[in-house]
Amino acid sequence: MRLIQTIKNIFKIEDLRARLIYTLGIILLYRLGKYITLPGIDPSQLGSLRDQTSSGIMGLLDMFSGGAFSQASIFALGIMPYISASIVVQLLGIVFPYFQKLQKEGESGRRKMNQYTRYLTVAILILQAPTYLVNLDATLLDTAFVLTGPFFKVSSVIILTAGTIFVMWLGEKITDKGIGNGISLIIMIGIVARLPANFVFEAGTRINGAGGLIALIVEVVLLFVVVLGTILIVQGTRRVPVQYARRIVGNKQYGGVRQYIPLKVNAAGVMPIIFAQAIMMIPLIFTRYASSGSGFVVAMSNMYGFWYNLVMGLLIILFTYFYTAITINPVQMAEDMKKNGGFIPGIKPGRKTVEFFDSIMSRITLPGSIFLAIIAILPSVAVITGITPQFAQFYGGTTLLILVGVVLDTLQQIESHLLMRHYDGLMKSGRVKGRSGAVTSI
Repeated sequence: MRLIQTIKNIFKIEDLRARLIYTLGIILLYRLGKYITLPGIDPSQLGSLRDQTSSGIMGLLDMFSGGAFSQASIFALGIMPYISASIVVQLLGIVFPYFQKLQKEGESGRRKMNQYTRYLTVAILILQAPTYLVNLDATLLDTAFVLTGPFFKVSSVIILTAGTIFVMWLGEKITDKGIGNGISLIIMIGIVARLPANFVFEAGTRINGAGGLIALIVEVVLLFVVVLGTILIVQGTRRVPVQYARRIVGNKQYGGVRQYIPLKVNAAGVMPIIFAQAIMMIPLIFTRYASSGSGFVVAMSNMYGFWYNLVMGLLIILFTYFYTAITINPVQMAEDMKKNGGFIPGIKPGRKTVEFFDSIMSRITLPGSIFLAIIAILPSVAVITGITPQFAQFYGGTTLLILVGVVLDTLQQIESHLLMRHYDGLMKSGRVKGRSGAVTSI
């Protein structure tokens, strides 16, 4: 009854209702675009492309594009080029003082950073679009191409580039006029869209194979447990008490109020997994040139092998510490606290406070990094235990973290609208804790 009443409350708020309807409309438009095939390609001849994207790296690319990759759609490249550009621009903010200055300029700096991100996205698309066409040419039969030649290639590059830019625009419109983070929602919808079909395929495989219905129930229960564990780690924080003075006269503080600084257990988000996967894709480039005796390249190219997952897990732990170190600045936190008349009880201001923050972050980052590594290799463990690769993708990796993070962030925004209008929130006790910008913060 509480859920039904909450849904009624959501639709009682005119602004929230309009935002939800607008968001659903944009998502529907995005999903319809998936079925528009590139001009010059016969949609009925895409069977070999779908087989290629049924598992492995190509399967991940197809998942993040919402199935558009395997449909040779105008949205085939999806939103991932924009995500890649966002990552590069954020890393530039760490290395170059100019971008560091833009990050501190507030709204005007953010607009300039977004503009640079868009320019870099176009550059990445101009490089990726021809690569996608080369893959189509190598995968599809000649009968699949109604048009050939330079005109087809140039027009297809333009269409693929425009398609991703249009998806970017849709995501920004959701952020401005809808509910939730638009880019994150588009990625999540693409992932969720494949869940029903993959579940039906897994169910058919299990019911008709060994284990039957009991094996399917066990898989669903395990998936539920993994999702709950992911939610707990995403919401996990270490609260540091800070005492703020109400009045400061000379060197003395009068009165005070105690607040808490929440330090996230997983401050790096999905970035370490993305970095590690990018590096682990390098051996795949050399696989075609390696002979059967090239053990290292072959081992590093097997996504479900022991050595591949061990190396990727170690890389994720290293990248978690690296990304946390460059995003969480203990020196800046200590300086801001001092400027606002705050201090940590029992810790001297200045260098001791910096060392305290650094120690806390090092301790809580370790379990967070190990959890990310486990989440990243869970799909491989699921495949080894007999789960189909298509359904195993929902057991971990960036897929699960994105789903959990985006859902929590969207629910948090809905909760805020309800509480501002003096309605009960989505949770009976406490509030929904989201990860603002769950995807685009990377």
